[in-house]
Amino acid sequence: MVPDLLLGLSFGCAAALKPTCLSAQFQQPGDYIIGGLFPLGMETVNLTARSEPTLVVCKRLFVDGLIWALGMKFAIDQINNSTSLLPGVQLGYDMCDSCFEPVVALQRSLLFLTRKGTTGIGVLCNYTDYQPRAVAVVGPHKSDLSLETAKLFSFFLIPQVSYGASSEKLSNTELYPSFYRTVPSDKNLVEGMVLLLDKFGWNWVATIGSDDEYGRGAQGLFFSTAVNHSICIAFEGLIPTDLADPKAKTQLEDTIKLINKTQVNIIVLFAFSQPAQALLEHSIRMGLSKKVWIGTEAWILSDIAASTPNVQSIGTVLGFIMKAGTVPGFQKYVADLFTSVQQDEFCQETREFHHPTNSDTLDTRCGECDHISLQEVSPVLRHSQVQPVYIAVYSVAHALHRALGCTHQACPKAAVRPWQLLHFMNTLPFKVNGRSFKFDPSHGTNTGYKLIFWSWTNSTLTHLPVGSYKGSLYVNKSQIQFHTADQKEPASECFRHCKPGQFRQIKGFHLCCYDCTDCPENTFWSTKDRSTCTPCLEHQWSPARSTQCYDRSERYLFWNEPLTIALLTLMSIIISLICLTAALFLKNLETPLVQASGGERNLFALFTLTLLCLSCCLYIGKPSNNLCVLQQIVYALCLNGCFSTFFIKSLEITLVTEFPRCAPTFLGWVTQRRAWLLVTLCLLTECLFCCCYLHLGPDYLLSDYKSLPTEVLLVCSTESWFAFALMHGCNGCLAFVCLLCTFMVQTSGKKYNIARGITFAILIYFIIWIFFIAIFTTLKTVLRSVAQIGTILATSLGILGIYYIPKCYIILFKPHLNTVDYFQNSINEEPEEDSMNRQ
Repeated sequence: MVPDLLLGLSFGCAAALKPTCLSAQFQQPGDYIIGGLFPLGMETVNLTARSEPTLVVCKRLFVDGLIWALGMKFAIDQINNSTSLLPGVQLGYDMCDSCFEPVVALQRSLLFLTRKGTTGIGVLCNYTDYQPRAVAVVGPHKSDLSLETAKLFSFFLIPQVSYGASSEKLSNTELYPSFYRTVPSDKNLVEGMVLLLDKFGWNWVATIGSDDEYGRGAQGLFFSTAVNHSICIAFEGLIPTDLADPKAKTQLEDTIKLINKTQVNIIVLFAFSQPAQALLEHSIRMGLSKKVWIGTEAWILSDIAASTPNVQSIGTVLGFIMKAGTVPGFQKYVADLFTSVQQDEFCQETREFHHPTNSDTLDTRCGECDHISLQEVSPVLRHSQVQPVYIAVYSVAHALHRALGCTHQACPKAAVRPWQLLHFMNTLPFKVNGRSFKFDPSHGTNTGYKLIFWSWTNSTLTHLPVGSYKGSLYVNKSQIQFHTADQKEPASECFRHCKPGQFRQIKGFHLCCYDCTDCPENTFWSTKDRSTCTPCLEHQWSPARSTQCYDRSERYLFWNEPLTIALLTLMSIIISLICLTAALFLKNLETPLVQASGGERNLFALFTLTLLCLSCCLYIGKPSNNLCVLQQIVYALCLNGCFSTFFIKSLEITLVTEFPRCAPTFLGWVTQRRAWLLVTLCLLTECLFCCCYLHLGPDYLLSDYKSLPTEVLLVCSTESWFAFALMHGCNGCLAFVCLLCTFMVQTSGKKYNIARGITFAILIYFIIWIFFIAIFTTLKTVLRSVAQIGTILATSLGILGIYYIPKCYIILFKPHLNTVDYFQNSINEEPEEDSMNRQ
């Protein structure tokens, strides 16, 4: 009764037309300065159009922000007048307008970071001894502003206590170690909302949020929490925060149309007052049927939303607000202040006492505040939540009390760095008006929530408490009068029928609501479990939207495939060329060319090349474990037989060119019939490695179910890469020795260079294997067999074309060169320069 009486008596005094000095009350010097960020204004004038970093101002007064700022002033004045909390210490304050804009809040925050007594910010490597202007900051109110400023203040470890930012992101103390708040996190709010929906059996709802950090963050938390309570989201939308944008109207209209389309009866709204008012206005104008609206403190207590024309027609409004007590003496304080700021003597004293330094640089005045009366403020003042601001200021004061080592009689005026307050804010509780508070591990406080109901009586709105939430939910259903004819809670459920081959895909949550989704490939729909698709067995497959699985067909390189026929044709051509070459060499076996090339060993090499080409047939048709083993062994032995003849010829060349004195002793082992012993030795060595390969881990048949969608790919897989490398490495080493023995050999222009043919044949072999390894490792289909066949044919053709075809050319087209003089001892014909050096 007393506050209301005082307000009534003050109305007459507050109606004066002349400007007041209320804006001068937002700055006061002191021993320790506390910064304040409050949304005193709305709708920035030059934010989007500004091309220079000038001061950003707001053109409309936000009354709630003014009340919160006055709450901070009241708390600090109360502390300064106290004889126990900070006796002998005067707290000062700098309160700035954040305009609901991050860029503005950051601009104002720079004031608090300036070095004490100056307007400059020190750039240091170590800020331990840095003394900024403000020892702590109260605010800002919105989460998106707090996320920006908290990064800045956390770097300097300046305590920042928000009185309204509820985003769960701010609970991360690693990212924001100096951020605190005197309001619960959105996580607690969302849990209460979900319990409310669960209590009334509402599992088909729409959620709408303002397109900012608060709206998006709260929606995300709501989705993740509702999953455990079988709550389905029929629609989720965002309200544009820039309502002046031409697209905003269209977006709001589309949102209303989609809500109508879903036919939900429950709308959960996470938004601030202005976006919420815009949504309510469009809902009324477009004739949206009555719904149950569940809101939050961000708009549920706002006169802006409640003053929407014909707002009673939207249906039933329920909302959670923070359970905050009243601040004794605050309303009287505000009434007295509004009376005082109209008096010239008080204003003159205020200006002389406060005298803000560098006011032109630090211009944080609220011009609109000088043109508002108590009568305009009083409706907001009655229900505005001031206690969070009040507690925020007292939390800093108590930390300062402990940091200074104050007693109840006096406080030493020592230098206190902002970071020194954090320890006391983290660990120790504090009392405000006899009530104990303490920041939890995430630097927040949870005082609980009240559930209120918008009760209309003759166009008069009353915020009627109908429940509470703090860990558990209590609801007095008898006090809630719903908009339905019987005033009972409306139903909100959904159900759909799916076609065969479709499963019920939950819309993010449980079985109450779902979409009908086609079963993907390799799964099928079963009548036993309609909520999911059953995977097919490994040897089966199915198309999309199937009700059964089918057996996979086997896939390998078939004999009748066009690619197989082409490869077999090429193989036949190469074998024919080898046979013709062998016949030609046999006919001219005693000629100098054939004898110089290796004589009878050429026929053996051509025979092994023929077998190597014929081994291509092992890669065609359905593979088996035996075939997989045989493929590798035949390839290794055939190639070894060919390379062993090159090896003997390379040794002969090396003896003649590099070790001429030893040549007479050892040439008999590489030129006569004893050379066949070396060929046999090479083959026996390769056979030994093949036995190791069989013992350590031969290739085996693998059924690959993953590479092809509808078939099972039968491929040979390597069990032991060590055994594989051992077996084929022998041929690689043999080829490498041949290369070393022949690639530097020279002859005069009058002699035939036999070494050159071996060198290039071996180079072709290595090049083909490099390409084979690169291609083979990337193939996962029947093309692996094609790559192996191609490698065999390319190797055979390369050796034939490089080493044997040029000799056939001489035999057929240049018989005059097939003489003893041109071929005999050609390998021991040294360059003239080398001969002279040895002499």
